[in-house]
Amino acid sequence: MNTPDPITRITQHFNDSIQAKQQSLEVLAPAIAAAAALISQALDQGGKILSCGNGGSAGDAQHFSSEMLNRFEMERPGLPAVALTTDSSTLTSIANDYDYNQVFSKQVLALGNAGDVLLAISTSGNSGNVVSAVEAAHTREMGVVALSGCDGGKLKGLLSGSDVEICVPVNSTARIQEVHLLAIHCLCDLIDQHIASQEK
Repeated sequence: MNTPDPITRITQHFNDSIQAKQQSLEVLAPAIAAAAALISQALDQGGKILSCGNGGSAGDAQHFSSEMLNRFEMERPGLPAVALTTDSSTLTSIANDYDYNQVFSKQVLALGNAGDVLLAISTSGNSGNVVSAVEAAHTREMGVVALSGCDGGKLKGLLSGSDVEICVPVNSTARIQEVHLLAIHCLCDLIDQHIASQEK
């Protein structure tokens, strides 16, 4: 049995990632712009951004929150953002006392207010606890930005007219996550540009 050449495999991963990003650009650019506008409007009105996801998507939720609270690429005041994935005591107590599908929704109900935005991240769009978080956000009259992939899964059917879907049109989880990270950086940049334009 021949061992696959690692350079060939690495090259294929890079090429696949480039192709996924190129394939996503035309489809996602308007949605990313709309999501940035929704988030910027919420921040302008004193709202905050809650974010959630599982596994790699939990990392993406925390990544976005850190870029908001600290800074992205320009100096500015910190922006109110909370990753619902970081408090292990809260997550485990909800999962133990109730159900894992409620680990984000109970936090949304406790922390979310009308005019806030939930950044809900699920590569398949079918994560039960992310779906429940979106349902909770709607009861709190929050906006939703859904980062998903494939066909959008269950999240797609939950979104209202004022919500924004950023659905990566590929099937590979790794490629979807790579495009999600680029989309998050685009959101951070557009939010920065919005703040900069207000300071002129």
